[in-house]
Amino acid sequence: MSLKRIWVMFKARNAEFFRDRASFGWNFLFPFLIVAGFGLIFGSDLRNDYKIGLFPHPGETVALENTPLPEALKTARMLRFVGVETLADGIETLRHHKIDLLMAVGASGLQYWVTDGPRGHVAEQLLLAALAPPECRWPGEKQAVEGTPIRYIDWLFPGILAMNMMFSALWGVGFVIVRYRKTGVLKRLKATPLTAFEYLTAQMLSRIFLLIFTGVIMWVGCDLFFDFNVQGSYIDICITFVLGGLSLCALGLVVAARGSSEEFASGVVNFIGWPMMFLSEVWFSLEGAPRWLKLAADIFPLTHMLRAVRGIMNDGAGLADVWPELGILAAMTLIFLVFGSWMFSWNK
Repeated sequence: MSLKRIWVMFKARNAEFFRDRASFGWNFLFPFLIVAGFGLIFGSDLRNDYKIGLFPHPGETVALENTPLPEALKTARMLRFVGVETLADGIETLRHHKIDLLMAVGASGLQYWVTDGPRGHVAEQLLLAALAPPECRWPGEKQAVEGTPIRYIDWLFPGILAMNMMFSALWGVGFVIVRYRKTGVLKRLKATPLTAFEYLTAQMLSRIFLLIFTGVIMWVGCDLFFDFNVQGSYIDICITFVLGGLSLCALGLVVAARGSSEEFASGVVNFIGWPMMFLSEVWFSLEGAPRWLKLAADIFPLTHMLRAVRGIMNDGAGLADVWPELGILAAMTLIFLVFGSWMFSWNK
């Protein structure tokens, strides 16, 4: 492997990107439009249902399906109940806006925890309204949530930034290489000493450089408007985004390994990208979803990147705390890169 050849291809790809002024400008404008649009639409988390975390009183063992909920609660519209194992887990889930209200139920009565936010307020009012009829004799006791609740925009923004990185990586690597193959650029490069591994490595490094470059500008610009609350280290967040971006770029190399049609590459990118976007908790949490769906989400690098970034940004975790996610991202990057190099064809 020649570092000099990788460096030459790295500079050539970056020069091509920066010379295309329309593409260069759109790569900055589009992320801001995404954040502004989704921040406006989903800033108050406009889901139609409200998730109520449910667990027994300490010392009681009541299964969710056998919980002695009043019939008015069981049939209440817009309320969906999900089980949590412990109070600590429930409080943490509530702080991250994965549920809207937390309840402890048992024969002795009811306690509930709620955050200071629009969805928590609505969920509380729905709960109290369902318990208002005379036949509902449960005493309700409201508890304060320990710690500072995380703003929804602070939970949402890493997902939007990661989503933009995902599509930029898949399209900017996979689609571009397929176009090069179709126009004969790769066929000419084959006549040089450049190897497939060197070429793909240069493409991946070039794209991750562009992703981090645009991502930093996007973060700074959006922070001026939303004033993000970052609990952890910015350096740790940057390292996590780099590892996540590398894994996404390497996945794009697998897409580009054999394709010779832009239409086929577009279909494959959409086939991979859209399920990843919805299952990796970009916009909403999978709390309460079936276990098999959560396990399916773990096959995507975007899932592990977001878990690590949100752990650092929202909970103040360090790299040592999120090392399992970072290790998975590094392993995925290596596997995708080696597999893409093995499958790569200059001509077809």
